[in-house]
Amino acid sequence: MSGATFDLVVENARIVYRDRILTGKIGIRDGKIAKLLRQDEEAAADRTIDAEGRYVLPGLIDSHVHFRTPGYEHKENWHSASKAAAAGGITTVLDMPNTNPYTDTADRLRQKSALVQGQSYVDYGFHIGVVPGKAEALQKLKRGEAASIKLFLTGHRTAKHIIDDEAELDYIFRLAADKAIPLTLHAEDDFVLRLFRQSSGEPSNLTEYESVYPRIGAITAVARALRFVRKYGTAVHVLHVSSAEEAELLDAAAEAGYPVTYETTAHQLWFDHASALELGTKAKLSPAIREPRDRDRLWQSIARGTLTSVGSDHAPHSKAEKSFDFHDAPPGLPGVQELLPVLLTGLKRYLPSLTREERLLTVAKLLAAGPAARFGLDQQKGSIEVGLDADLLIVDDEKKWTFTEAHVRSGSGWSAYEGVELEGEALVTIVRGQVVYDHGQFGEEIGQPVSLRRETPDVFARTAGSPYGVLV
Repeated sequence: MSGATFDLVVENARIVYRDRILTGKIGIRDGKIAKLLRQDEEAAADRTIDAEGRYVLPGLIDSHVHFRTPGYEHKENWHSASKAAAAGGITTVLDMPNTNPYTDTADRLRQKSALVQGQSYVDYGFHIGVVPGKAEALQKLKRGEAASIKLFLTGHRTAKHIIDDEAELDYIFRLAADKAIPLTLHAEDDFVLRLFRQSSGEPSNLTEYESVYPRIGAITAVARALRFVRKYGTAVHVLHVSSAEEAELLDAAAEAGYPVTYETTAHQLWFDHASALELGTKAKLSPAIREPRDRDRLWQSIARGTLTSVGSDHAPHSKAEKSFDFHDAPPGLPGVQELLPVLLTGLKRYLPSLTREERLLTVAKLLAAGPAARFGLDQQKGSIEVGLDADLLIVDDEKKWTFTEAHVRSGSGWSAYEGVELEGEALVTIVRGQVVYDHGQFGEEIGQPVSLRRETPDVFARTAGSPYGVLV
């Protein structure tokens, strides 16, 4: 249908499409991808953006953020956090429940959604938490309201609601299976970690910290969760996997047919214990940064295709808080803005056999298609398909630049990657057909709550045959 009118056309684009790269244009109308066109096709539009031969990715999805609203706005607020997301090419975020008040009921989830309305540059959804002794509150949760039920199997200063009782865990795993809602796990076993703290005392530096919060705590928690998965068939997504043994265990479970997936984080892929020591309290994290062999094994999960997603675990604290002595400094770091360039740089460094196109396809899988499928977003987001939301990212994947404090958009005002040379930068971020970030300039806060579905049909069936020339 040559000559059709679009609201926006992105032309001269290398389109990251499914498992290959197309050259052409993307026609957008009413916030949706309306047509994929060859470069020589006419496409009248109200606005045209020239990608200048650069790659265009699906808008990125960060399924693991803590935007600190409500209750912890001295660390970060939704406006500044979503601004950092847009600057990093993120178009959708899924926010964790450990706010104040804790997002542990359907009513609080709805209140939180209403609170951030009009403050967000990007679209958003929420995970719901559980308070010990009150898991029955989840019975009121409607299908599609929450991305997942988040369980903290251990805790820290901003995550105090630990679920450790065996009977309560049994109830939650069964409920999640019945409601077809995935569980997301902070998988460190609280009992194991308490034993180490009782034996060694509270750590006073990063070396002691890794010893007191060791890998065995994470491995034990994953193994414990898998027993409930075997019992009820609950879909489980393990967060911020930090050790080689966790990855091996989860890969084996998935290969055996259990419905388990996992993510790691940009900082687990980038740092190791030695490099973390240079950062001091900035690198105090939960779980801890581990050894080079763990980092290398996580990159192998990417190479093998067994890792579902990479999240930022954007968990900002103020500069003042991270300057406390080691015992009092809270764990966590900002990272939503840095997620894309860290992954692109790491792919080139740690998986050098990948071609340029393979790196871009890998990013699209880990930061878009993977989280979209895991959390029921793939009827709406996660790929460049006709009929889906026009969430797009124009990226300069070869730009070399040094991340400095001047680049920081997060309200926390700092980054663990300051002084790091990165390769790859978000140039233009488009949310439902509207430009929210363009070469350092920001649009309007047009973010909306996402529609979450538990069904995940094959969206690729929408455009069987040639990807070009489909208009809806």
